[in-house]
Amino acid sequence: MGNNSEERPGQAMGLLDHLEDLRKCIIVSIIAIVVCSIISFAFIEHIVDIITKPLTAQEITPVFTAVTEGIFTYFKIALISGIILAFPVVIWQAWRFLVPALYPHEKKYLCKLIPISIILFVAGVVFAYFTIFPLAVYVLINLASEFEPMLTISKYLSFTLSLLIPFGLIFEFPLVIYFLTSIGAVTPQWLLRNRKYAIVITFILAAILTPGPDPVSQLVMAAPMIVLYEAGILVAKIVAKRRDRKRKELNSEEV
Repeated sequence: MGNNSEERPGQAMGLLDHLEDLRKCIIVSIIAIVVCSIISFAFIEHIVDIITKPLTAQEITPVFTAVTEGIFTYFKIALISGIILAFPVVIWQAWRFLVPALYPHEKKYLCKLIPISIILFVAGVVFAYFTIFPLAVYVLINLASEFEPMLTISKYLSFTLSLLIPFGLIFEFPLVIYFLTSIGAVTPQWLLRNRKYAIVITFILAAILTPGPDPVSQLVMAAPMIVLYEAGILVAKIVAKRRDRKRKELNSEEV
């Protein structure tokens, strides 16, 4: 009978030691974010130019309607940029805190999972910035061309985040499918069988996530989601074949 009382790595550490390690990781992460935010604030005008590029392409300058709105929006942009720049440090600190409690195979799994998840998220944000984001801004403004646009910088920033961040999360779908297939929660056959329902749900999500009623933006958002679903099916097939091959090898060794 196997030993079920095997301790996890790092389990012998006391609670106070874990809390001290956590405190250090949080402090280092906060310092990194503050430093990167200060650096970002030094280049705030260039960052704002990148964010407002779809507006300047239409010769629109965002405004602010409260005395503190402009400077607080600058601070918010600098903080968001600082978090992005400091993200590798934050991830490294989280890794340092978690790694003593992980088995070798869990460390190996996370070493693959974390970089791929970051790459997919960044790819989703970049894709949205260069495709649906400028298109959505152009279409939504020109749908109300009879009015004079006076866009506040704070609401424009909220609009930008509400569009780019969901795309980053959507691009994580193949990784989610990889994980669910690895643990046997889904199969390629199940994904193929439910493809038509997934397409319907995709267009519903696109209608909800797209900040506007125009069908063009919704279609542009739905299209990559459908492609990602098909990519998820391909990933599931590869993982399922690999799992079946390992199972056959184990069975042959037992025989």
